[in-house]
Amino acid sequence: MDSVDPDGSGLQEALPPPPPVLPPDVVPVKLEEPVKKKPARLPMARRGTGTKGQKIPLLTNHFKVNVTNMEGQFYHYSVALLYEDGRPVEAKGVGRKVLDKVQQTYSSELSGKEFAYDGEKSLFTIGQLPLNKHEFTVVLEEVTSARFPICLLILRIWFCRNNGNASPDAQGSPNDTDRKRMRRPYNSKTFIVQINFAAKIPMQAIASALKGVETESSQEALRVLDIILRQHAAKQGCLLVRQSFFHNDPKNFVDLGGGVLGCRGFHSSFRTTQGGLSLNIDVSTTMIIQPGPVVDFLIAKRVLKNLRIKVSPTNQEYKITGLSERNCKDQLYALHIVFQLKQKGDAEPLEITVYDYFVNHRNIELRYSGDLPCINVGKPKRPTYIPLELCTLVSLQRYTKALTNLQRASLVEKSRQKPQERMGVLSHSLKTSRYDEEPLLRSCGLSISNSFTQVDGRVLQAPKLKVGNGDDLFARNGRWNFNNKKLVQPSKIERWAVVNFSARCDVRRLVNDLLRCAEAKGIPIEDPLAVIEENRQMSRAPAIVRVEKMFEELQPKLRDAPKFLLCVLPERKNCDVYGPWKRKNLAEFGIVTQCMAPQKLNDQYLTNLLLKINAKLGGLNSLLSIEHSPSIPMVSKVPTMILGMDVSHGSPGQSDIPSIAAVVSSRHWPLISRYRASVRTQSPRVEMIDSLYKRVSDTKDDGIMREALLDFYVSSGKRKPDQIIIFRDGVSESQFNQVLNIELDQIIEACKFLDEKWNPKFVVIVAQKNHHTKFFQPNGPENVPPGTIIDNKVGHPKNYDFYLCAHAGMIGTTRPTHYHVLLDQVGFQADDLQELVHSLSYVYQRSTTAISVVAPVCYAHLAATQMSSFMKFEDTSETSSSRGGMTAAGPAPVPALPTLTPNVANSMFFC
Repeated sequence: MDSVDPDGSGLQEALPPPPPVLPPDVVPVKLEEPVKKKPARLPMARRGTGTKGQKIPLLTNHFKVNVTNMEGQFYHYSVALLYEDGRPVEAKGVGRKVLDKVQQTYSSELSGKEFAYDGEKSLFTIGQLPLNKHEFTVVLEEVTSARFPICLLILRIWFCRNNGNASPDAQGSPNDTDRKRMRRPYNSKTFIVQINFAAKIPMQAIASALKGVETESSQEALRVLDIILRQHAAKQGCLLVRQSFFHNDPKNFVDLGGGVLGCRGFHSSFRTTQGGLSLNIDVSTTMIIQPGPVVDFLIAKRVLKNLRIKVSPTNQEYKITGLSERNCKDQLYALHIVFQLKQKGDAEPLEITVYDYFVNHRNIELRYSGDLPCINVGKPKRPTYIPLELCTLVSLQRYTKALTNLQRASLVEKSRQKPQERMGVLSHSLKTSRYDEEPLLRSCGLSISNSFTQVDGRVLQAPKLKVGNGDDLFARNGRWNFNNKKLVQPSKIERWAVVNFSARCDVRRLVNDLLRCAEAKGIPIEDPLAVIEENRQMSRAPAIVRVEKMFEELQPKLRDAPKFLLCVLPERKNCDVYGPWKRKNLAEFGIVTQCMAPQKLNDQYLTNLLLKINAKLGGLNSLLSIEHSPSIPMVSKVPTMILGMDVSHGSPGQSDIPSIAAVVSSRHWPLISRYRASVRTQSPRVEMIDSLYKRVSDTKDDGIMREALLDFYVSSGKRKPDQIIIFRDGVSESQFNQVLNIELDQIIEACKFLDEKWNPKFVVIVAQKNHHTKFFQPNGPENVPPGTIIDNKVGHPKNYDFYLCAHAGMIGTTRPTHYHVLLDQVGFQADDLQELVHSLSYVYQRSTTAISVVAPVCYAHLAATQMSSFMKFEDTSETSSSRGGMTAAGPAPVPALPTLTPNVANSMFFC
């Protein structure tokens, strides 16, 4: 299985000769042929369930829903909210208050019907409203007008009284429009509500979905039920985040530092399953701003824009638009009006500051606001300022910025719940939610069981592993170790050096311990050619400067480029040197590098380090016994390539950062433990991979798949893959058809480009981690054992899916991976496919544990993450147009990632 035919030209032998080149003045004539529209691929139906493994009774957090009124219909109405002058209402959060007022005021006109409102533009009823078109006018007494804030209005009233009702145009006093506003209570606002019939949704569609016949109506009917749950939670004062609800209860808050709290709530959604309609309830967590004095948050975070505050003593609520440029004692009040208050007996006017107004004219004591900026609740060109200490942040406001490493670690630590604890919390949540009191659910004839659904699980036997000297290795509870064992295929560590970026580490001792540990694992290793310690004075220099300086010191000590560099970093995560260092080595010099930030140097740490180094240098740490034989059903006898596909997006708030698409592909068939990665940038927040095959390209890039196919062909003895198994991560059910009909089509076109007659068979599997289904042992406090698989009761009514807990959940409650088999042209038996997926959780070369999702998906995520670190150090002076923004000509080109040198491009550099 040595590499042959390095340019891969043999794969294109079957290509037809290129068309003849025509003279420039000759235009070829194309005959118009009717385009036959290819039928869209749909997710396949389940072919059966598995039987292998030891049976185990389990409980799941799905609660059975009984429906007695499947003959009813939901009526969908579109909702338009307008101000009285006809302007549309754009402010969020107002709609529910307005619609509640409509229901209270016009109950008879609505025939007393209850309705479910989604908070935006849709309203649903059970049965029809009296008219197809309704228009109502309501007045809310508690909505604050952003155009005329309360403190500004009070100041104007005070001004008029103290100037003897001066004429409207004198001394900047209120005009006619202001007087009209003042005749009405200061905190009222009038809205016009238009409700128009849109569609009918039969509840019978849910019954059809339970039989496996999904339609747009069934999806809409389930959406209505979920909207009812959202509205039920909104009436209880909850913060709503999609289908999760968060109560304003301090018992649910955990302090993450920096003015940010983790808020524990609950996810609730209706699901159609093999066992019928169920309500899936799970614990959910979001981040919120710590409520309380604004000054406390100002110390931690200066990002206040759009947060809501309450102002004392009026207790009115506003949205922050910014901070004043000057401190409270220096900031003139209401600059857009230029208030001038006359002192008694003074002929000269006096400009008033915010501080003077509140202290001298409102008689409000200000203890510390004088030397701090003011809160602006007006518009940028019409500011209205309030002293900081009078402002309190309202509770349950989401914090949507990226968390720091410390905050993220704190959130994980404080959110953990053991299985039995989580079950207790979920049972309590269901009881306190009082869904049986929801009138719309009662009208639908829905009743929800209080008992966890019982399901039958099976525990698959852990696959046997092969290590050095032909020894067998058996995993216990999803774990194994290399104590007294050697690696199955060690790679020699030669021509290498160590660099230390100011880490407090005894590098000489590190080298000696690494040499000793490598010898014990059977890894041939030479002494390092050099050990370079960074000058401590460089530790505060920019990261790129530090990397360049390190190479300047390294090059004179080496005659030729090293094959491997061990890099010691001072910080464990997000060290600013990491990205430039990786880029310099992989893209410019083609040097394999391993970074480390040791805290405790022991044999276990060094062994884990050597596992990564060995994989990057082309070795293998362990193999599946069935891979070593080889005897993997349906895979070992037919050339099979395995793909892992993932797209990584920027952090929250980074809307202009390009997304990173990564595809890892297996090589050296019949092995399924060796992979390479291809990575590309694409437009921000785009989930579908658009670079699998380039139909028309001005560059030399023919797409990801051509790279992967040629490498498989070269590394697998000039064999083309007759079977391609695709594992796709990060897509939801609504995107399954795009995976099947857009991404798969690109892959097929890439195959046709290389050989027109080539028709490999495909298996497409989506791996989902972001779901809310959990499994529990009914009579034990422990998590379900590793290898637990469930393909009954809570699976899709028709489509082929299953849940797998391949790993041992040591902390908290195990989250299973939900696998959806969208396509299987190979014809796997259920047991064979499930065991293949289970086995692929044991080939992850970085660790000695089974992992929660198949290794190709994990590798794709690692490759995308590592390459995205390159992007953080692009020239920040470039305009947004070069970062995926818009230009006058349309969407700007997305910046490309640097190309890796050939000698590392096919390695497991991401491991």
